[in-house]
Amino acid sequence: MARTAVVQRGRKLEYFTIAWNTVEGLVAISAGVFAGSISLVGFGVDSFIEVTSGSVLLWRMSVDANEHRRATNEKRALRFVGVCFLLLAAYVAYESATGLWLRRAPEHSITGIILACVSLVVMPLLSRAKRKVGHSLGSAAMHADAKQTEFCTYLSAILLLGLLLNTLFSLWWSDPVAALIMVPIIVREGIEGVQGKACDDCRCI
Repeated sequence: MARTAVVQRGRKLEYFTIAWNTVEGLVAISAGVFAGSISLVGFGVDSFIEVTSGSVLLWRMSVDANEHRRATNEKRALRFVGVCFLLLAAYVAYESATGLWLRRAPEHSITGIILACVSLVVMPLLSRAKRKVGHSLGSAAMHADAKQTEFCTYLSAILLLGLLLNTLFSLWWSDPVAALIMVPIIVREGIEGVQGKACDDCRCI
């Protein structure tokens, strides 16, 4: 019964993740396209990857009772999300390099700044809650999802820095540079996901 209750909490967190990131992604991509902001569009795409991850974790929670296939199900989910991260890294790298080469200056985006600030508050709380569920279940997949949510916090901070520098000091290059800073972080997460790695100290139970 205790495990069932924790699984239910995990499902609620993933429903919130899907709803939040859907709205966040739509706002970020819309604002990014309007302002010509590479990092803001990339942030929006990352939000939809979080939606994908949340959907996979909902499926993972629904099959939690099958003890014999827990590890296999988690590795499949991790690999799928890992591929998505690698595709995102390729997109951000290409667009950022093109923006720097063409000296493409984005417009100011107050909407993006507000979105990044709100995300900096919500994402750490959500990540902490997921880690607690992952620890209670001994779930590598939930630990990985919590790590992805924490990763979204870092992206929010990088995004905010780039947007503020552009808005306050008209540093046109800050946006593509901020986006490029995301790339190695995204690649690392993607490789670990493809390899089926979640965390060093968690095991399915």
